[in-house]
Amino acid sequence: MSAIKNVMKNNFRNMELNEYLSSSLTEAGYGGAEVQKTPIGTKITLFVIRPGLVIGRKGSGIRDLTARLEQQFNLENAQVSVTEVTKPELNPHIMANRIAQLIERGTAFRRASLWTINTIMGAGALGVEITISGKLRGERAHFEKHTAGIIPKSGKFAEEVVRSSTNSMLTKMGLVGIKLKISIKEEVHRDFDLDAEAQPKSETEIPVKQEAVAENAQTETNQNVPAESEIKTEITETNENTDATESKENTDATESKDIIDNEVKEIAVNKSET
Repeated sequence: MSAIKNVMKNNFRNMELNEYLSSSLTEAGYGGAEVQKTPIGTKITLFVIRPGLVIGRKGSGIRDLTARLEQQFNLENAQVSVTEVTKPELNPHIMANRIAQLIERGTAFRRASLWTINTIMGAGALGVEITISGKLRGERAHFEKHTAGIIPKSGKFAEEVVRSSTNSMLTKMGLVGIKLKISIKEEVHRDFDLDAEAQPKSETEIPVKQEAVAENAQTETNQNVPAESEIKTEITETNENTDATESKENTDATESKDIIDNEVKEIAVNKSET
């Protein structure tokens, strides 16, 4: 068998395994599975909300599940482990199953999708996109898309941040499909760490710098402020200058007055002579 056929066979088997686990572990809150091939056998990790329902009493449930998987999917020495999902609101498999259950119970698809968007964004997601397609309101099939936040569409950034899942359910009108995308904020890698740049300085360095700044400020003020003797000499000089200008103005005024009086007397004498 060629490598391409081997890869296609493994992918097809994993798809069938995922469908079987999602249908059989619905009550436990199935949130996906990871299949890894090891030299010993096949390791399967299950992500569920309630691991107690999968494990069963004294491990009877997980032993039965392991035997069924080995029989139906021809797995050699299967090792099944169960992991609890800490944030089910950020798991697209779980939230897509919830939307399907709400629509099957009779809830309107718009109300179910909007409730899911609010729940996911409230849990701290970067963005949500829900696409529901099928015969939703009539005989003619169509689709509706509801989004919130930021959903990268292409590139390596989208591969690292966005998680998606698809689900379907059978209603009276026909088959309805659900596609859910969630972009996780915790998966975003920053180019640089802001916390490292904004680290607070140590307590010993801060007062030393503050004292140095205070000393420099004090020396600058001392240099700029003139001495008291200089201020006094400046005041006396200004007073002398004002007195000198006042005395000069007084003498000029008296001289001009005397000149005017002399001219008046001469004019009077001349008139009397004529």
